[in-house]
Amino acid sequence: MNPQGGVASEVARLNVGIDVSKQFLDACWGNQEERFGNDAPGWDGLIAKLRQADADLVVIEATGGYERGLLCALQGAGLSVARVNPRQARDFAKSMGVLAKTDRVDARVLRDFADVVARHKERHKYITLTSPPEREQLAAMMVRRRQLVDMHVAEHNRLDLANARAARSIRSVLKTLEKQLADIDRDVDDHLNRHFKEQSKLLDSVKGVGPVTILTLTSCLPELGRLDRRAIAKLVGVAPLANDSGNRKGPRRTWGGRSEVRAVVYMGTLTATRYNPVIKAFYERLLAAGKPKKVAIVACMRKMLTILNAMLRDQSAWNPLRHVRS
Repeated sequence: MNPQGGVASEVARLNVGIDVSKQFLDACWGNQEERFGNDAPGWDGLIAKLRQADADLVVIEATGGYERGLLCALQGAGLSVARVNPRQARDFAKSMGVLAKTDRVDARVLRDFADVVARHKERHKYITLTSPPEREQLAAMMVRRRQLVDMHVAEHNRLDLANARAARSIRSVLKTLEKQLADIDRDVDDHLNRHFKEQSKLLDSVKGVGPVTILTLTSCLPELGRLDRRAIAKLVGVAPLANDSGNRKGPRRTWGGRSEVRAVVYMGTLTATRYNPVIKAFYERLLAAGKPKKVAIVACMRKMLTILNAMLRDQSAWNPLRHVRS
């Protein structure tokens, strides 16, 4: 009880910021700062400290993969984790007047960011969903496949300007890369059939959704079918964002999101505007209304995502009659 006889306010739980590097984890919660190794013993030691402190929300940055092991360990320990874009964290730091950048400073900034997110009325939108090992393995294969494709394109471009001796070397490398691509494609197909067969079957029933689109959506967009249509569109970067100020009504633009997902949805939508009756009719209706082609394509991308999201949410196969007026 407080002195006035009321009920004492609940003690706020601590939120945590963790700066992740290849070798170390710099963690900050409350007034405490500590460094751990970015390995299994380090994760265990950090989790023990956070449990002792009764931590609420943990915020980490996406660091190109160095955070994955920590993320899985924290989620396995039952902690709520928000994995944020480094740009978001840096913009937050600048807004707070923090211009210096070190591991310890970054950890403190992430702690302060966690305090803000924890009080947000839609906090759940920041929480990173638990990803099973099967999806993590698929994501790793997807990353490797993309690396091989990039190397293949680079070598193929070099072939045009190469002399005879260099061309022989390049063709040898291209042959090796093509074999590696064939091998990883076979591994990906086997993995999809073992662990994501039903989801792949549902996605494959939609004209415009091919093998690469299925692979990318399954590995890079685990939220598909688990969020509402507005949230999923914003996550991919095809939601029109307002740009108003005072009496000025600025044009709506799409911005941000997961570029690798957006790229394959774009290519799939181009095919769908020709062969998918629902998307084709929607696209033609937008053009007839005077919409620019790029605006119409983005709208079709958003509609395609909405349809796929609803199909996975309801576990229902493609039905053009259901979506013709959506």
